[in-house]
Amino acid sequence: MKPTLFLLAAGMGSRYGGLKQLDGLGPNGETIMDYSIYDAIQAGFGKIVWVIRKDFEEQFRTQILSKYEHKVPCELCFQALDALPEGFSVPEGRVKPWGTNHAVLMGKDVIKEPFCVINCDDFYGRDAFMQIGKFLANLPEGSKNEYAMVGFRCCNTLSENGSVARGVCAYNEKRHLTDVVERTEILRQADKGNAICFKDEQGEWQPLDENVPVSMNMWGFTPDYFDYSEAYFKEFLSDPKNMENLKAEFFIPLMVNKLINDGTATCEVLDTTSKWFGVTYAADRQATVDRIQQLVDEGVYPNKLF
Repeated sequence: MKPTLFLLAAGMGSRYGGLKQLDGLGPNGETIMDYSIYDAIQAGFGKIVWVIRKDFEEQFRTQILSKYEHKVPCELCFQALDALPEGFSVPEGRVKPWGTNHAVLMGKDVIKEPFCVINCDDFYGRDAFMQIGKFLANLPEGSKNEYAMVGFRCCNTLSENGSVARGVCAYNEKRHLTDVVERTEILRQADKGNAICFKDEQGEWQPLDENVPVSMNMWGFTPDYFDYSEAYFKEFLSDPKNMENLKAEFFIPLMVNKLINDGTATCEVLDTTSKWFGVTYAADRQATVDRIQQLVDEGVYPNKLF
């Protein structure tokens, strides 16, 4: 069964007024998302699903969905603040939805096959899609509890214009994920021989291996993941501190960490040679445009994608 690509796009049209995700960076106005979808199709994915906000549906169908519908089966699902399990209600004053794993939960009714979750505004690269596509396509039918994430080499995920936040991953001898630690400031330090460093909890800079795998929110799951997420979301909402904190979020790593620590599931860390890039800072935009043009010039992508 061909895997599905599941794009987290519920932030589109809100934080950036749609501009960041719809910014034309390719030679014919292609967005970063266009390249992800093109790469996924090349890697054997058979369906594209987006999770968006309901109030953005009409604009999304006109501006975005119309480009892909004739190329590959497409589906939409919707993340809403009040999409909660029975018996729970939105705390007074809460305005923001419940995070990335809540967004993933919205796909339960439309995704019945192995699937890859990505952000819509990160450039992941062809090899990354090939690695996760191969993993998902090779799972035996009916597989459960065997997941994966693409572990980008840290040196391939930095910005020249400032620090980045990355989930630094540890794994065992089977390359099964054992831990993800969010490091909010990672960059090259000129005074430390241009070594990659991260700022620790005490505010001290510590060295980080060039090739240590980091999470860029590119995950591979099977549909049983929805059931675990549904059950754990109820636990999350039952914790008073998560209801009192109006910005508490139900993140994918939170769910994955629980499943691997419980021994319920494994998550293989897949290596990739892909170089991530994106527009973390305004100054990153031109470098991203130039990098895409270079890939077009090298023949990795056609001049016009769709």
